[in-house]
Amino acid sequence: MSRAEEQESLSKIVGVVVRPLSRHRDDRGWLTELWRHDQLPREFWPVMTYLSQTEAGVARGPHEHVDQADYFCFMGPGTFRLHLWDNRMASTSYERYESFELGEEMPSAVIIPPGVVHAYQNISRGPGWVINCPNQLYRGEGYAEEVDEIRHEDDPHSPFQLGRAR
Repeated sequence: MSRAEEQESLSKIVGVVVRPLSRHRDDRGWLTELWRHDQLPREFWPVMTYLSQTEAGVARGPHEHVDQADYFCFMGPGTFRLHLWDNRMASTSYERYESFELGEEMPSAVIIPPGVVHAYQNISRGPGWVINCPNQLYRGEGYAEEVDEIRHEDDPHSPFQLGRAR
């Protein structure tokens, strides 16, 4: 069992970790640790970080990665519905579908291993932010590689549709 699987998770998909993030508050505001090397399995250590803003009602995905693992942080502003489908034939949770509402009211970090199809939709009234700390560089060193994505959102016949289990 990997360290990712040993972590307590809200997900039943093998290798996916959905865990709450704590906000440490004081009179100045709050602070949240997004990840730590001593709590994150080495195979998921981030090599870059980006922040995306998604407009109200808009979805990103579904897509999956062949080699890359994503480490999403849903902290707010905004609330997102995260959709996950296990597309790994060798997985004991193959074809399992799950969804979670994460963000401002439920700050969470999510590890999504390669082969797990994922999408998220902003279900808030205004823009929402998502942080991703993937374990591979987007398009590789110097942007010289192909993008590691299988984009199911471009296929109207894809079995991976928002709001529908496989």
